[in-house]
Amino acid sequence: QVQLVESGGGLVQPGGSLRLSCAASGFTFSSYIMKWYRQAPGKERELVATIAVSGGSTTYADSVKGRFTISRDNTKNTVYLQMISLKPEDTAVYYCHTRVKLTNFWGQGTQVTVSS
Repeated sequence: QVQLVESGGGLVQPGGSLRLSCAASGFTFSSYIMKWYRQAPGKERELVATIAVSGGSTTYADSVKGRFTISRDNTKNTVYLQMISLKPEDTAVYYCHTRVKLTNFWGQGTQVTVSS
């Protein structure tokens, strides 16, 4: 079955960096668009970044443009989110997402906390 497992979250100071990973299994990873979402306390889940199947096309939320980079390694069935210049407002649980055969799949999430 489809599984998405995020890792790489943690506590970081403002201005710091983190790289999140999402290991995928149970489907043909290279054939599906992958996304990162986040959900801050008391807020709705929001789309952060999207990457096309080949990795050649990416899109970002305005709030993270220029600071976050989504990438994928289809040989490792893994999607990444490189985050730099982190701000306190980036604090959230970050989720990996894909949609296979009209069904949405989510990972368990990884907590990112940006605080001094």
